[in-house]
Amino acid sequence: MPTSPEPIEAVSQRLDKFLSDQLSYAVTLGSEAETLTLAGAAALRGGKRLRARFCLSGWRAVDALSHPDTVDLDEAALAVATSLEIFHAAALVHDDLVDNSDTRRGQPAAHRALQRTHEDAGWAGDSDAFGRSGAILLGDLLVAWSDDLLEEGLSGADTAAATRRAYARMRRDVTIGQFLDVAEESAYVVHPDDTHAARALRVASYKSARYSIQQPLQIGAALAGADDAQLEALGRFGHDVGMAFQLRDDVLGVFGDTALTGKPVGDDLREGKRTVLVAYAREALAVDDRDRFDAALGDPELDADRIAQLQRTIVDTDALARTEELIADYARRADDALAGARLYEPALDDLRALARAATERSA
Repeated sequence: MPTSPEPIEAVSQRLDKFLSDQLSYAVTLGSEAETLTLAGAAALRGGKRLRARFCLSGWRAVDALSHPDTVDLDEAALAVATSLEIFHAAALVHDDLVDNSDTRRGQPAAHRALQRTHEDAGWAGDSDAFGRSGAILLGDLLVAWSDDLLEEGLSGADTAAATRRAYARMRRDVTIGQFLDVAEESAYVVHPDDTHAARALRVASYKSARYSIQQPLQIGAALAGADDAQLEALGRFGHDVGMAFQLRDDVLGVFGDTALTGKPVGDDLREGKRTVLVAYAREALAVDDRDRFDAALGDPELDADRIAQLQRTIVDTDALARTEELIADYARRADDALAGARLYEPALDDLRALARAATERSA
């Protein structure tokens, strides 16, 4: 059951139409409203459209059992999938603000772009404060846009209530997950060292695995009318792929190539992210070495030499190798989760390909 046009192209086209409508509205409110709307459009440029693709795959895995000869992509599924990309942009805008990240996808983060807008316009006041305030409001606007497009897609759908419940759970879980991530950078000191890896995996589950893959799959499947068994199989697959995806992201956050990731090398180390990589490294260090490691982690002024030292520590303690083994284990478990599931087989082939792309990546 191929889709026409290709899902990523269809999502981009649907997004362009939605943004055009929003810009037409904003210009009637004045240049400042237009500025905020254009910032929203900029936040939606680029990316892998991962959540939309998994949402459409979840929908197809269920819907195609009843409509195997359908070629065109369902408009409701397309709108719902695209709404997830808008929500993701909102999360990134706020995440960059929380993390004090200056860049996103090789471009200025939203709060930095808005700061520059203030400076270029010659406005009064603190441009940095303006950028941060603007980014908070931009994230809120993007959430509202996501709701608008979701409701547009669900208009008249028999499965609207189930889809809304799945979408609402995604929003709750990722918000809690983001807070768990922030809290862990401080809370780790009062918890035993041998619990840090499990706590890092909890953060990975709620901040990323569920939100990036598991729940988009289930949202798409719910829209198609999935039963409990189908939702459970897709959920187990999606969570394990999502965990592998986030652990790969953690590896790239320490060892990734800036030219490919769009983020500075070792940015997670400067931010003090308490990932599984960090937990495994700390487990293997003597007390004095662990104290020195902790003192460096989270220092925003880390230079290239000190980043390289931390990278060597993570490699020499086998933390990187253990994380790679964990990624491979999650990938194997994900594949097993689909065995015997009552889902459209060609869609499962697409899911497996998406899973490989999500976990075996360099950006």
